[in-house]
Amino acid sequence: MVYALYRKQRILVCNGVVKPYHKGSNIESIMLNLRDNQMEPADVARRVISLVEDKQAHDIVLLDIRQLTTIADFFVICSGDNERQLRAIVEYIDDTLHHELGLNPRIEGTPATGWIVMDYGDMVIHVFGDAQREFYQIERIWNKAVPVVVVQ
Repeated sequence: MVYALYRKQRILVCNGVVKPYHKGSNIESIMLNLRDNQMEPADVARRVISLVEDKQAHDIVLLDIRQLTTIADFFVICSGDNERQLRAIVEYIDDTLHHELGLNPRIEGTPATGWIVMDYGDMVIHVFGDAQREFYQIERIWNKAVPVVVVQ
């Protein structure tokens, strides 16, 4: 494991992953955390399920699409009631996965449009407003995908 500690910038770089370093942080535990955070896409997707539940998203679905396409391994689909909740869901996922795993998604859409797509490579997250979710019926389009988790 290759690492560099930049105390003035308060960051620790380990194998190309940048983590914040705070005065008094245990460097060994940060390095172990970095090493252990090489999670499988399924584990990251399950972590996202718990994150969206924390923000009271509803109609949560985790689809395994590996047998159907090469664009991703998993889709996480969820809904929020209003723009504020959609923004909170997206920001919480983005901040938490960046902090815990050093992941940075490509994000398309805005809460005002009612559909935000967060592309993490192996996993794509769709955060919908209720009207857009019903209109686009993305689960129907991917009806041959295996539902791994369904939370109503």
